Amino acid sequence: MLNCHDATRLMSESQERPLSMIERMSLKLHLMMCSGCSNFKEQMGSIRLMTRTFAKGKNEQEKK
Repeated sequence: MLNCHDATRLMSESQERPLSMIERMSLKLHLMMCSGCSNFKEQMGSIRLMTRTFAKGKNEQEKK
């Protein structure tokens, strides 16, 4: 079973590489039981969306 440190590491790594089936299942199981890591995953997604939106807006301003 994953601990929170390993779970957050896997969530970060999943942005860079595909996780193995065992990693995905272990992470999913951990997230079902850990509200702290579930919150981290949601916040990570929100931050990613905000940075994409910011970068897109910045690129559009540079074109003007």
